[in-house]
Amino acid sequence: MAQLSPEILENSASPRTRSLRARIVSGSFILLTGSGLATILNFIYNVAIARFLGPDGFGDATVVYTLLTLLSAVTLSFQIVSAKIVAQQKTVDGKYAGYRGFHQGAWLCGAATALGLFLLRGEISSYLNLPSPHLVSLLAFGVAFYVPLGSRRGYLQGAFGFRRLAGSLVLEGAARLGGSLLMILLGQGVAGVIAANSAAVAVAYLAINPEQGLTLAPVLRLPRALREMFQALVFYSGQMLINNSDIVLVKHFFQADPAGLYAAVAMVGRVVFSLSSAVVNSMFPLVAGTRDEERKDLTVIATSLLLVLGIGVTLALGLRFAPDRIWTMFFGARFHIAGIHGLPYLLSLYAITTVIYSLSAVIITYEMSYKIANTSWVQLASSGLIILGIYEFHSSLREVILVQLVLMLVLLLLIALPFFYLAVRSGDGKERKIFSPARLRRRISEDEAIAEFLRSDFSNTAFAPYHAMLGDLVHSPDLSNAADNATRRALFFVRHGALWNELPKDTEWHEMEVSPDDLKRIHVFPRGQWRRLAQKDFSVVEIVDLMRQREQVVDSRLLTKIHEIGERLELGDRDLGVVLLIGVDASSPLTILDGNHRLVAAMLSSDVSNVQNLRFVCGLSPRMTECCWYNTNFVTLLRYGKNVVRQIGRRPRAELARTLEVSG
Repeated sequence: MAQLSPEILENSASPRTRSLRARIVSGSFILLTGSGLATILNFIYNVAIARFLGPDGFGDATVVYTLLTLLSAVTLSFQIVSAKIVAQQKTVDGKYAGYRGFHQGAWLCGAATALGLFLLRGEISSYLNLPSPHLVSLLAFGVAFYVPLGSRRGYLQGAFGFRRLAGSLVLEGAARLGGSLLMILLGQGVAGVIAANSAAVAVAYLAINPEQGLTLAPVLRLPRALREMFQALVFYSGQMLINNSDIVLVKHFFQADPAGLYAAVAMVGRVVFSLSSAVVNSMFPLVAGTRDEERKDLTVIATSLLLVLGIGVTLALGLRFAPDRIWTMFFGARFHIAGIHGLPYLLSLYAITTVIYSLSAVIITYEMSYKIANTSWVQLASSGLIILGIYEFHSSLREVILVQLVLMLVLLLLIALPFFYLAVRSGDGKERKIFSPARLRRRISEDEAIAEFLRSDFSNTAFAPYHAMLGDLVHSPDLSNAADNATRRALFFVRHGALWNELPKDTEWHEMEVSPDDLKRIHVFPRGQWRRLAQKDFSVVEIVDLMRQREQVVDSRLLTKIHEIGERLELGDRDLGVVLLIGVDASSPLTILDGNHRLVAAMLSSDVSNVQNLRFVCGLSPRMTECCWYNTNFVTLLRYGKNVVRQIGRRPRAELARTLEVSG
């Protein structure tokens, strides 16, 4: 019987016990660490090659390696299909069988691709202005191993063996760097570097050796396998052309020195895309192997998109403001570009272009994880437009990058708008029921709603520095005093500013009476602790039922907190604070903004009147569906992220200090 390593077995079981978003973040962190180390090795490699070989030799070595990258469309096709099939198998034997069938096909494809490259070595060398066809022959050896390497990495990826997959990337980078330096020291120049690159691929392949087992029947029928492979080939062909055709075309159109400079600029794009691929590689098998209802939660893809966006924007800003002398120090004086459009400008512009494309790649691969995605064809068409655009506009290196930037923006819009239009149209996947109108006792001001929320949460350690000085202001509020209201608001924003700013400006606040029938319309916000308990239905009634049935598996901290509140209720404590709700109108479903634990504890208590003894305050707005706390989807989360960035310069504690100073 086929065996998997203990690490892979552990990771294979983890999807049953952790939320999908948490697993994506965890897997992304592991692969980001591996990709980060591989990127550092790759950076050292590029710096060393550039300094030893100069712009002309660096350009030759880079464009030949780019051919290998272009051909990785085939490699990555085997990897992604293997990962998808392996992830969908529930048994160890099934996972091994899925890998084994693709691995045999990968060797045949790798050999055929290497042979074709060898036969066309003269034509390729002439088009790229290479000094010798021998360089392409050396590359063909690496290609033969590179295609089956994809199937072996797909096996690790599909079995959630992210640590071994990350180790494989690092090993390839280390072998590439060490071998290239050795060959340069031996006087082999560009040919030695290409030979070292091919050898590094072979080393990475041999290092991944799944234990052999019984001869197992294939787990995927041929027609489906062909459809999956065809989809993957279309996707990766477009991806490789988008990421690498510019380097080939610049080598064709420009002289050796500017082509070498552009190769250094494009290196940054590979760094950004490599880190983005770490997120995609962890997301893909996890989404492929999960259930439909969990996959349809848009916060899953939002997590991946925000990770990619955060990584890319951080790198782009760092590159833009890094002094030019850093690059000449690393690469050499010949890599200096005078003027405002120097190397820092080109590097940051290329990084932004790559980030925009990476966002498109996340959306496409997300769809590919569970269906045949037609958006791959849109990407392939865009790659063709990039080639045509560079053929038409290549008066400078800047113009070459701008062509790609414009077309990548168009690609992102063409892919993202239809995807998220359909997703937002269906909301968060929950049926929007209409209930009998809730009884609203009285209209209250926003100041009173803030005062009630603050009083409930004032024991939090974030407010500890203000307990002695502002305790009376919080616990005995005078709502007729404008200065006190301003102080309470500033104090409240120390902890809850980002939360409150998401609520629509036209939100009206009411004190509300909640009957037993009204409980059916109330939902908890699906934070991590509730997601570990419920999968789809986050109504408070369902949460309470699940806690009664499965108390032994409920998070211990959550259980302790609810039991403590329950004990206070049993002792007759009626000063637990309000339960704050939000909704569209009095007939719509309601979500708890604050007071989840209080309401659940009251419903779990033996005295049913404890629910009626709680106070309920409800905020209503026709635009509440735009708020991520009420309607969680990509658009509302993006709005939240934009608002957080907009408020990043605010210092709520300093604003509170100014408010206190003004009020005396």
